Amino acid sequence: MILAAPLAGCAYNADLGRDQLLIVQDSGLAAQGEKAWTQTLRAGRLSQDERKNARVRAVGGRVVTAAGLNNRPWDYAVLIDEAPNAFVLPGGHVGVTVGLLDLVENDDQLAAVIGHEAGHVVAQHAAERYSQTMTTKLLLGVAGAAAGTSTDLGRGLKSYGDDASQYLFLLPFSRKHELEADRLGVDYMQRAGYRPREAVTLWRKMKAQAGGSGKPEIASTHPSDASRIAALEAYISSKGW
Repeated sequence: MILAAPLAGCAYNADLGRDQLLIVQDSGLAAQGEKAWTQTLRAGRLSQDERKNARVRAVGGRVVTAAGLNNRPWDYAVLIDEAPNAFVLPGGHVGVTVGLLDLVENDDQLAAVIGHEAGHVVAQHAAERYSQTMTTKLLLGVAGAAAGTSTDLGRGLKSYGDDASQYLFLLPFSRKHELEADRLGVDYMQRAGYRPREAVTLWRKMKAQAGGSGKPEIASTHPSDASRIAALEAYISSKGW
């Protein structure tokens, strides 16, 4: 019964072309998203630069419409943070840092970032990630209980089960999520009238700025910059863009 339970949560996502394990929907995470957004607005320093805010709203509105997500209100905030970053929260919230706005050379590159974040929403990656984490913990708990805490297997599952699940399952899926969001993002860029190849230019800039963290890809939630650039170039070329 335990092994069959996750299968009951599988659903086909046409945008991704694959099945997803979803024991919760994005709507089920909306409350947490709203809480996190409220905390971000309270704790984060918000830029009052109207030009920056208007730029993010304008580009974001075009990309969100292209992604088919304009059936809900969206909130955008520009955060005073020099690190180039952006994020999306369940419930329709997007944050962009001034560091990212300083890094991008044009609206096409900004659209690449917002398109990527919209891709996470369409793909229900937050819900899938939550579902994967909860299911993995459930299965490890059941396996550990079945093995017994007095056995070597039981002690091993208790000591190393979480680490093993991270490296063998959760981190690879997280990296897959990022590449899927990249692919969906350039689709939305193109529909919105932006140049998809600027997504590659952006990631090359990000790679140059980072200078290489030295962290192996296998131990990271994100693919390496080189992997991301190669995947984007291959996909954009396959589309003739």
